[in-house]
Amino acid sequence: MSVLARVFEEHGIATVTIAMVREHAAKVKPPRALFVPFFFGFALGRPCDPEHQRQVLRSAFHLLKATEGPVLEDFPDDSSPAIMPQASQVDADAEQAKRSAADEVTALRAFYERWLDNHGGRTAVGLCGIPQRRFRGVIRFLEACATGDDAADMDERPDGVSRPQFIRYCVDDLKAFYYEARMEQHQDADEDSLHRWFWGSTAAGKLVADLAATLNQSEDPVLRGAAYGLAR
Repeated sequence: MSVLARVFEEHGIATVTIAMVREHAAKVKPPRALFVPFFFGFALGRPCDPEHQRQVLRSAFHLLKATEGPVLEDFPDDSSPAIMPQASQVDADAEQAKRSAADEVTALRAFYERWLDNHGGRTAVGLCGIPQRRFRGVIRFLEACATGDDAADMDERPDGVSRPQFIRYCVDDLKAFYYEARMEQHQDADEDSLHRWFWGSTAAGKLVADLAATLNQSEDPVLRGAAYGLAR
């Protein structure tokens, strides 16, 4: 986005970039950038805190007053969302290894579909192109990948999507399916408890962590790159 900002500016469109890595912004030098000291995924700061998010936006739009650049300013607030636990930071419960990810998908389906009904069909599921009612096939595909089967694939993989990217899309859809179903099932669950449930109690969480470990050990640098961030 920092590179595109310069292109827009050349065509007379003023831009502001919200930067999450200050060093990158300093190197790329977009016309106007606001560095925010938040974790990835929280570009506007604390979730469910509209006033705090408005402060971030006001600080960003304030940079439009600068007629010359590059401008790089820091957001005047060191508050950050709580760090959410990732797979390596969550202890598995005694039953996790005994569970079946395919059976979990089936058991959670009704909650996920209720989520859709209650949210006007809005969902983060959909990257891989596989309908959620066929996620048992996605599970089998990811399980094969986690064993190091480099031939594992799905006929439904969209044209133009590489196998490593498809793996990521499948994992992202699976996570979104689980989280949305869980939020519908336990509407008072906070972010920390959702993460700990997924990574510490579900077979899918274990599958994703195992898959990330397998990809990280691959001799293929593209597959190793696909592993980045999977188990977070």
